[in-house]
Amino acid sequence: MTLALLRRALEPMTVTAIAGSPETDVLVAQIRSEPYRGALTVLSDGDVPAALPPSDLLIAPAAAAEQVLAAAAGQDCAGLLVPDGTAADAGRLRRAARAAGVRLLGPSSLGLAAPRLGLNATAVPVHLAAGSLALVAQSNSVAAGILAWAGRRGIGFAGAVVLGEGADVDIADCLDHFGADPSTRTILLAIDDVTDAARFLSSARAAARLKPVLVLKPPHYEPPWPALTHSALIVTGDAAHDAAFHRAGLLRVSDLDELFAAAETLGRARAADAGRLAIVSNGEGLAALAAARLRQAGGMDRQLREPAIVRTAQDYREAVARLLGESDVDAVLALNAPLAPDDAADCARALAEARAASPGPKPVLAVWVGGGEEMAGIFAAAGIPSFVTEQDAIVGFQHLTRHARLLKELMATPSVLDEGDQPDIAAAAVLVERAIAQGRAWLEPDEVAQLLALFRIPALGLVIAGNAAEAATAARAQFAAGRTVALKIVSPDVAHKSDVGGVELDLANEEAVREAAGRMTERLRQQRPEARLTGFMVQPMAHRAKARELIAGFSVDPRFGPVIVFGRGGTAAELIADTHVALPPLDLASAESLIARTRVSRILAAYRDVPAADRRAIAAVLVALGNIASALPQIRAMDLNPILADANGVVTVDARVVLEPDPARRRRPAIRPYPGSWSSQLVLGERRFFIRPMKPEDELLIGAMLARVTAEDLRLRFFAPLKSFSHAFLARLTQLDYAREMAFIAIEEGSGDAAGAVRLHADPGHVEAEYAILLRSDLKGIGLGRALMELIIDWAKAEELQRVHSQVLAENGPMLALCRDLGFEITLDPDDVSVKRVALDLSAAGGKRRPKRRSRRG
Repeated sequence: MTLALLRRALEPMTVTAIAGSPETDVLVAQIRSEPYRGALTVLSDGDVPAALPPSDLLIAPAAAAEQVLAAAAGQDCAGLLVPDGTAADAGRLRRAARAAGVRLLGPSSLGLAAPRLGLNATAVPVHLAAGSLALVAQSNSVAAGILAWAGRRGIGFAGAVVLGEGADVDIADCLDHFGADPSTRTILLAIDDVTDAARFLSSARAAARLKPVLVLKPPHYEPPWPALTHSALIVTGDAAHDAAFHRAGLLRVSDLDELFAAAETLGRARAADAGRLAIVSNGEGLAALAAARLRQAGGMDRQLREPAIVRTAQDYREAVARLLGESDVDAVLALNAPLAPDDAADCARALAEARAASPGPKPVLAVWVGGGEEMAGIFAAAGIPSFVTEQDAIVGFQHLTRHARLLKELMATPSVLDEGDQPDIAAAAVLVERAIAQGRAWLEPDEVAQLLALFRIPALGLVIAGNAAEAATAARAQFAAGRTVALKIVSPDVAHKSDVGGVELDLANEEAVREAAGRMTERLRQQRPEARLTGFMVQPMAHRAKARELIAGFSVDPRFGPVIVFGRGGTAAELIADTHVALPPLDLASAESLIARTRVSRILAAYRDVPAADRRAIAAVLVALGNIASALPQIRAMDLNPILADANGVVTVDARVVLEPDPARRRRPAIRPYPGSWSSQLVLGERRFFIRPMKPEDELLIGAMLARVTAEDLRLRFFAPLKSFSHAFLARLTQLDYAREMAFIAIEEGSGDAAGAVRLHADPGHVEAEYAILLRSDLKGIGLGRALMELIIDWAKAEELQRVHSQVLAENGPMLALCRDLGFEITLDPDDVSVKRVALDLSAAGGKRRPKRRSRRG
């Protein structure tokens, strides 16, 4: 059901409540206690008519909800709030709501609030002021605490909704609603769990690119899946949620104080790069406290500059204006203690004037110790975040920093990987399926080596020997070359070989190999008598004295699917706890971001006589792991540990792969992988084109293409003259989630230049989508535009969208002619006579088409 229904339900001008339970009676009393500007109608539980009057919001107890929904069907009712009931009621109420065409909030929902309308339909007896924060919560108790906390402090809301059991309306729906709401500047999420991970990530990604989204989620450590690898021990449910939040661009906070400190800052200020803070204060002691807090928080990219000490209001005005104009200052923190003879309010007004006079967007933060409502009002009117203490201000500054860097990271243009050497996914699938068919839970070491080779992951060579004598013989060639070897047991029953003394290193001759094999056999017999010993693995020793020891891998989370792991490696990787996680698929930019979040990344740089490690090679391994996780759901977990990384590249020393034989437990990535199967060749006369889904790496190609589009063609496409294209503009065109956003790029064979592009953006309900198309001006009229339009229509059908539409300038005859020829309905735009609306009904245009590789000739 569409977002329009949800918008009506969350901003209702008409409310009809059905009495009959204590919970509904409480909500009715709350609505009546506030100056609600809409119309409220209350019916007794015995007076539900056969057909309800049109209502934006219905409120009814669970016992009467099905009767109410039946009466609401076809009566232009938008939503139903059920404040009581349990999870057991969710299924039947969901079915009834969908049959009636009504959005369902609950059951067991604390309610909703729309303070701009004077509506508090929650069970929290507090006045909620209108403001710019939106609250979405799953837990009734957490939501009640947040609303009461905010109400006592006069913090205003654009809206609040408590999902309860979430039978219909969920987090993703609310993110779509408040993301599009112009009155909402910051979204607060208080959640316990994510159910539909793919929808959540798509909606969260879209909202976070428009406004800050803060997440309060209590840690929840649940029993992990059987942990046969280091990666499986690292990927807890909480870690997987962290990976999801980071990938979508959400900021996680730990408690209510931090939640509202972050909301205060991000609701009033933004920063392009908030790494360097300048301090202005009328007292040296207060400035020293703030500087100490900043140092403790690790919030300095460079040496902290000396605080500016001021005395008068004019001093504040001049110092802040000067600092905002300096290139090495990203934000200013102004502090004030009530020292005579200067008036604190005058100093606050001076600060506001300095901020208003600054031409740039640099944020100013304020701490007026002992300041009252007058100072708070001055700062609020000026858009300056204000805090009670310097500690709160530093926390707020950290959120500015985190948010700015997160957005910068999410909008980064990745480097281009060599596409000429693609992995053989079909061969990898055969390898894995064969092992599963044989009833095995692991790949054998030689099979792991084959898998790594198929995905171009560098690894030490190995030989599998059946016994000690064969192992000594296998090592002979290494000894002849002057190398020593490592000997390891091969057992399907032992996950970590070192735990049972199953690894011996630096063996220098055949006798040493035989003796080591004997010792390992005896240790295994004593420590794990039930374990089978199937042989020994012989590897050359990797003597790379200046290499760093790393771990990379992935494990499958029940909600979010595979989660990539990276960090400091070794046998105690999960105990060292220097690892971070990310959701696949990865590109080089997101892989580098994962690397940078670990402490071990610091020693990947050059230090003393140790040259820098090859970070691109490390990132390429992480990208390859993401490809394995995306392409092979038959793999439950995978460890590369250790990986040795130095200036010459990387090499995997040891690896293990755990299989998932049960199809019901296999998980695809929560983020759609790149849909490479939609690539095709197109021949138009003498010209040949390669058409494929767009990638973030295509930013430079698109920028170069736009430079070859005439000013007139740009005006016809964008409805306005455009002369330059920023990185942010191009990133929004090329960074897609392949779920609600899709684009194809046509690349001219020979030159490798972009020839044209077409994109589709679906609505949150995935019912209809808007298209846009642009060709290089020198390639119009050859049939490329038609080919791209037919391709994007094929994609829309495969996605089971019902309608594709757009707006076209009335003077754009060629585009209108193409739309007419493709079966679009063309109508006048009632709001603008210079624009025509074009729409294609896909249910009438043909059935669903399967994605496949195409070769087309025009």
